[in-house]
Amino acid sequence: MDSHQPPDGSAPQAYRITAEAVHEGAAVLHAAGTDIPLAAAWGGPPTEDPGPADLLAGAFAACLLKNLARAAALTGFSYTSAHVQVDARRQDRPPTFVAIDYVLTVGTDEPERRLELVHRNLAKFGTVYNTLAAVCEIDGRIEAHAP
Repeated sequence: MDSHQPPDGSAPQAYRITAEAVHEGAAVLHAAGTDIPLAAAWGGPPTEDPGPADLLAGAFAACLLKNLARAAALTGFSYTSAHVQVDARRQDRPPTFVAIDYVLTVGTDEPERRLELVHRNLAKFGTVYNTLAAVCEIDGRIEAHAP
């Protein structure tokens, strides 16, 4: 595991994920005690399993939701539900993600200024968010609906 020391002097967090190909085109990811089937075929027919790009977009969505929960715990931001839609775009040459767009819809009656503060903090404190923002354009918005 990486022993890189973060600039703030805190201990780095480490993650270990394993994956294995179970047969031509199918694979399984083992993470946090859960098995996730993967689409890993090259050039074959599409499957219903998520592929690498789906998982990366999913990690981005999970980052937003986890940081929303963080904001609630640290600032008392109150919400009853959250839904996020992530649209990621990639190109083949060179292979890279070029843009991520998202809409985070939150069930809350918090005032608009608190909603915007939470939205700014999602970008500021999101590990996956910041990692992807370093390599592609991210554009998103947060919307509220009555709980």
